[in-house]
Amino acid sequence: MIRIVTDSSCDLPDDVLAQNRIEVVPLTIRFGEEELVDREELSGDEFWRRLTTGATLPETAAPSVGRFQQAFTRMVSSGADGILVICISSKISATLQSATLAAEQYTAGVPVRVVDSGLVSAALGLAVISAAETAASGAGIDEVEAVARAASERGRIFATPDTLEYLRRGGRIGGAQALIGGLLDVKPLIAFEEGRVAAAGRVRSRKKALAAILEHVQEQEGGIERLAVVHSDPPDLAEFLTRLDEVYAGSRLIARFGSVVGTHIGPNAIGVTYLVR
Repeated sequence: MIRIVTDSSCDLPDDVLAQNRIEVVPLTIRFGEEELVDREELSGDEFWRRLTTGATLPETAAPSVGRFQQAFTRMVSSGADGILVICISSKISATLQSATLAAEQYTAGVPVRVVDSGLVSAALGLAVISAAETAASGAGIDEVEAVARAASERGRIFATPDTLEYLRRGGRIGGAQALIGGLLDVKPLIAFEEGRVAAAGRVRSRKKALAAILEHVQEQEGGIERLAVVHSDPPDLAEFLTRLDEVYAGSRLIARFGSVVGTHIGPNAIGVTYLVR
């Protein structure tokens, strides 16, 4: 069976990872001189506590080549006859580089392929799930890789951070730079295009920002294959989910932004990721 590896920016809940037999290679989060392995030494709850109460803005670092090779070895030991690695966009992280070197240097006799998703967060996660389901059906590595690449190309993100300050300070502002400045209390809307954060508009209030996301989903009527709601514990999450049910009848995954994405998007963010049909 082909096994799937991704990185901890995917923001998939533990139960979803286990259900789909997806292996996660963690990035590292740095608070000043302190380095913590995401999801191992640093839980989501602890990350958000430190981000919102501490004075040090964290930074992220890609996994080592060795961490990927350790994951490969575990999979081969459990019977994998091929491995597909699906990574966060190479335009915002060096994770793909580490994965590619690990694959090139791995000599256990099974094929290891690496895919640059061009995505992040649960958009990456949804592409990973598609590949994992295909692998579970008994498909070979060529077919699983093709599914992963096609799903990655169909991945979309539409979200509203509470502020662009975290993206700006973390150097991941990308095309959303144009949203900085202007009137106070304007809420930004962001998307992900060509592997980077992109501006999707701005509105006058939080209420209008959430309405814009719901309208965006409604406009895709019939065109969404998978959808996930992503958030960083906003107080209006329950209200948003209720309103989402009014415009979208399909199933939805709820995913909390983890340490990697949370470092750059900050608290109180909310959005949707999905795969177009």
